[in-house]
Amino acid sequence: MDALLSGLDMLARFDVALALLIGSIGGVIIGAIPGVGPPVAIAILLPATFSLDPLVGLVMLLGIYGSSMFGGALPAILINTPGTAVNALTTYDGHPMTERGEALRALGLAYGASFVSGILSIIALILFAPFLAKIAPMFGSREIFLAALLGIVLVILAHRGQTFAAGMLAAFGIFLGTVGLEPVKYTQRYTFGQDWLVGGFDLIVVVLGLFALSQAFQLLSGEDSAPDAQPIKGSMLRAIGEVFRFKRLAAVGSGFGVLMGMIPGVGEFTAQFLSYTYAQKTSKKPEDFGKGSPEGLVASEAANNAVPAAAMIPLLALGIPGEALTAMMLSVFYVHNVTPGPGLFQNQLDFVYALYIAMILLNVIVVVFMCFSSNLLLRIIRIPTRFLGLTILILSFVGVYSLRNSMTDCAIAAGFGLFGLILKRQNLPVVPIILGMVLGGIMEVKLRSAMARVKTPLDFVDRPIAAFIACAIVALIVLHIWGVVRERRAGLKEFEHDHDMHDTQGN
Repeated sequence: MDALLSGLDMLARFDVALALLIGSIGGVIIGAIPGVGPPVAIAILLPATFSLDPLVGLVMLLGIYGSSMFGGALPAILINTPGTAVNALTTYDGHPMTERGEALRALGLAYGASFVSGILSIIALILFAPFLAKIAPMFGSREIFLAALLGIVLVILAHRGQTFAAGMLAAFGIFLGTVGLEPVKYTQRYTFGQDWLVGGFDLIVVVLGLFALSQAFQLLSGEDSAPDAQPIKGSMLRAIGEVFRFKRLAAVGSGFGVLMGMIPGVGEFTAQFLSYTYAQKTSKKPEDFGKGSPEGLVASEAANNAVPAAAMIPLLALGIPGEALTAMMLSVFYVHNVTPGPGLFQNQLDFVYALYIAMILLNVIVVVFMCFSSNLLLRIIRIPTRFLGLTILILSFVGVYSLRNSMTDCAIAAGFGLFGLILKRQNLPVVPIILGMVLGGIMEVKLRSAMARVKTPLDFVDRPIAAFIACAIVALIVLHIWGVVRERRAGLKEFEHDHDMHDTQGN
């Protein structure tokens, strides 16, 4: 109770309350503008948060992360353009509802589903994170190394159809983390006598290049456009209340979001797919899905908004980020010498409670804001894309330069920006690079520490948790290979069948 009261007292500070307000409303605005999205915004803001109090910085970033999907639903429903990538599925049923004159109802269902799932996922965070933190002391160097390796494997396998590319990009991220002075004897690695490589590749510089600058280059190189949409009329609060007609779908979608959010590298897209598929299979009108089904809209929005809080569970309990945005937040912890894990729950429980309450408040703030500001946000959507690209470009370079007052960092960020643009044009994932850098650093330090007590390969898995994680890694790889072989065989049989049919018709 003392820790809870102390957490409330921390949130009552003016700077924390202001950061929560700015993050919540700013996240909605960023999510509503197609072409920006939370990764770009968080990447730009990261350098500024390093000079702030850790709670202030984290509350602001969490506000942007958690509220951006609320805003992303607005253009997805009204102009068939998702504000963030994870709102793409919302267009399937949201925009058809707009076309038949139900825009208010569609927005209300989206906001209501997002609010319900956000609160449920925070409850899951409050319940699961302390439980994981109690288990975490059983994790030695070997277990943490294997857990980080499991994270890398899951990130790679999550990119179905692109596993080889994702694996190569994750390996590239691990390599980037090794450049510069190694952490034990401080010898130079892969510097090739170049002084500018001695400091290595800073994570924030790479993040700003791959996410923010690549997006700026893409907007500047594309056609200039300014989307338009019709104003909304009616009571948004009443429309939001309709979500309780679909309680089962909202709860199940939230469950999928929590589960997928806790697993590194899986995230919103898998959660949405599972939730949407479940809703369609259990619906009395499955033929309406993709044509304006309110059930489909609730299922997709409930699943994606449950992920942010759930993704904080492994971050707070084990210090292992599950995706790019939590990896960025981990850097805020490290800058302020705050180490996520069991020690955080033992020594700074008031800090943890403050984060929990802040996440609940941000959902309340966002819903209240959306009730009264949807028409105002429509004006923001109309920003020309090239002006938006130029703004992101300027803010990104300012952020990079402010880190170390280095033009070299700006040049490195620009290089990664061009590389990120190439990856986007080729439809290749960027996230494995970032997680490769973060998890690769954890793996190297823990592997070196573990090797002092390992004499044979079996010593690495001679403890229950280590053995369990190692078996999980092997099982996942085997199942993936088996799935690929089955798909190849099915494709080969289909090809042979089509070939035989063609020969029969020819004869």
